[in-house]
Amino acid sequence: MTDATAIRKTYLDAAEQAVHLLATEQVAKRWETGSVLPGMTVGALAGHLANSVLQVEWFLDGEIVGAEPVSPVRYYARLAGTAVPDSALNVGVRARSAETAVAGPAVVAGQARQAWDRLAQRLLVEPVDRRVSILHRPGEEMLLDGYLHTRCVELGVHLEDLALSVDASNPVPEAALAVAVDVLVAAARDRHGDQAVLHALARRERDGADALRVL
Repeated sequence: MTDATAIRKTYLDAAEQAVHLLATEQVAKRWETGSVLPGMTVGALAGHLANSVLQVEWFLDGEIVGAEPVSPVRYYARLAGTAVPDSALNVGVRARSAETAVAGPAVVAGQARQAWDRLAQRLLVEPVDRRVSILHRPGEEMLLDGYLHTRCVELGVHLEDLALSVDASNPVPEAALAVAVDVLVAAARDRHGDQAVLHALARRERDGADALRVL
């Protein structure tokens, strides 16, 4: 199995778990109630999770202009305001999530399932050098497989968030969790340096930067 085949399978397996969870009665019944994430309803959180399936297709269809592709590590390492509820980053995330959620649980679940079905075929044939356009960052691009690494991060984090919000089991596949940890630890190293990350791992009393907190 090539590296491209492996990440595409890992992504599809995790995304399929998201599709299953989005279609459950637990999610539909609690759509308008609060989630485990402050300031987000279950519906908004479900919309955010669904976007990790829907956006892959949207981005594949975006215009490619030939910009230098951003790595998955830099995609996260440069983020600012991740822990600030009213940062531009978090306001944008909530807005995009709410926009998806407004269609309601049945539509969102159906859209995610249909997108997954198409991606399961499409990712078999996309070339290894395929780029995608990051539509919410105009002019920015990533290699498709690099972008799928970031979607494994999002799925790993938000599958658990949504499952906890509706008292469901945590369906995150181990392979996706491993990808998520690798990407986020590398992003922490990029952002803070190895000494700070070593403190966070082995000398927490010296971890003044909270170096492992990337998101």
